[in-house]
Amino acid sequence: MELTVYGPLRSATGEKRIGVDPGGPTVRAVLDALLEEYPRAESHLVDEAGDLRPSVRVTVNGDRAAIDDDCPPDAEVAVFPAMRGG
Repeated sequence: MELTVYGPLRSATGEKRIGVDPGGPTVRAVLDALLEEYPRAESHLVDEAGDLRPSVRVTVNGDRAAIDDDCPPDAEVAVFPAMRGG
């Protein structure tokens, strides 16, 4: 599955478009696969407790998706990391 990543995630992945192999059909599985493949992305996506940061946004086919929403294998997925600063 291909993902588009934005902001500081690009420094963790090295590219704007990346490929991951999720182990399930949910947004959570996609993010787990992203973190497994690109461990440097962890600080941008999850907090110290291991929970998804509240300001992280994921879209599936252009619509905002919750962590447990379905994510078909052919979906267009975009990940917007937590942004800092003001």
